[in-house]
Amino acid sequence: MSTVATKPSIEQFIEQFLTAVDFQEAVEVSADTELLSLPEWDSLASLGVIVMFDTDYGKTISGEDIKKCVTLADLYKLLG
Repeated sequence: MSTVATKPSIEQFIEQFLTAVDFQEAVEVSADTELLSLPEWDSLASLGVIVMFDTDYGKTISGEDIKKCVTLADLYKLLG
């Protein structure tokens, strides 16, 4: 019997995102925050998000998927 994870709330997703990206200085983010506006948004941060999707949600995404996202809400929509 397989288990399907329930989709987290956007608030839970943001908490996981902040942990995965591991910003050096605390940043305020919301669903409308543009990824490119984040001070440490780079390839390493993207990799952290890819790993988060895989380990926390069992979903495989690519760097190309992330490049298409403008805001955190766009990333959240990748959960399906």
